[in-house]
Amino acid sequence: MKRNFRIPNLGGASAIILHRPHGVVASIARQLEAIGVTRIECWPELGADAVAADFVFFDVDLGHDEQFPWQPGDAPMPLIALIGSEAPGRIEWALNHNADAHLLKPVGNAGVYSALLIARRAFDARKQLDSEIHALGERVAARQTIVRAVAILEERGLDDEQAYAQLRALAMNWQMSMEDAARRVVAWARDGGRNDQSDIA
Repeated sequence: MKRNFRIPNLGGASAIILHRPHGVVASIARQLEAIGVTRIECWPELGADAVAADFVFFDVDLGHDEQFPWQPGDAPMPLIALIGSEAPGRIEWALNHNADAHLLKPVGNAGVYSALLIARRAFDARKQLDSEIHALGERVAARQTIVRAVAILEERGLDDEQAYAQLRALAMNWQMSMEDAARRVVAWARDGGRNDQSDIA
């Protein structure tokens, strides 16, 4: 069951507007002020201190990779694309930067609040998914290590169940997890059994 999304309080947040001086900037600035979000206007590029911002609005029409102090797709905060031209190449560029929401130019007197909320939700969901994928990868890698350790122990004439039981016993003796014990067995075998691991015997 999915949990309902709670509308965050944006008051006190900060947003960078990466756009050349233009009426678009003034319109966004007015809406941010009404919401209580601090704005920073900059052009033509973001400084290294931009990583402290809560949101970044960026111009898709004149934007390029060198404007950002991070690699495309690795922004540490939600990005909101400001789109004037819907040329496929420009849209693709914005998508490569993992834009979490967008506003079409010219920006009117509304839309910024919705864009901030949608961007926050999309960014958080993507980061949670990335974290889950990373954790899953670590679990898969750990299981593969356990399989390798069991295979090493089987070379001593044990069957699958006996080798697994021995690995579990080693983990208990060493007071560590099965994964860490498996890594220790694999490292011992990789070293050709030269390290003093008499308790593996």
